[in-house]
Amino acid sequence: MKVENAVIPGMAQVQAFFGAPEDGPYVMVNLLKFRDKAAYEDGSEPELSGRAAYARYGEGVSKLVAELGGRMLFSGDVTSLMIGEVEELWDMVALVEYPSLEAFRTMAMSPGMHAIEHHRKAGLAGQLNIRTKMRA
Repeated sequence: MKVENAVIPGMAQVQAFFGAPEDGPYVMVNLLKFRDKAAYEDGSEPELSGRAAYARYGEGVSKLVAELGGRMLFSGDVTSLMIGEVEELWDMVALVEYPSLEAFRTMAMSPGMHAIEHHRKAGLAGQLNIRTKMRA
């Protein structure tokens, strides 16, 4: 199994994600890997950690998620791996419930997201976003 962290999805991934049938609420599993130091495009705050930069994004995105009817279910640090093998562990896991794909799309394209996205990019070395659906 190949695992590749990324910060920005490719066009094919975006089209596949938003092209899926709308079937109501889902939970996004976010596996996060932080940069040692934040890397803002303008070079500002070179001593800020990637985790601290991402925390700024996390504070803002939590509000956006709540405004669209979603909720943060869990976030915590990754401490160890019991089964399987990866070259490097992720730093954090976050579980976020969204009411619909359309709500997620609205949030992703919103001015509020645009205003905080630079903190996400500055803080992350990479991530995996896994869409999950609860079974009935």
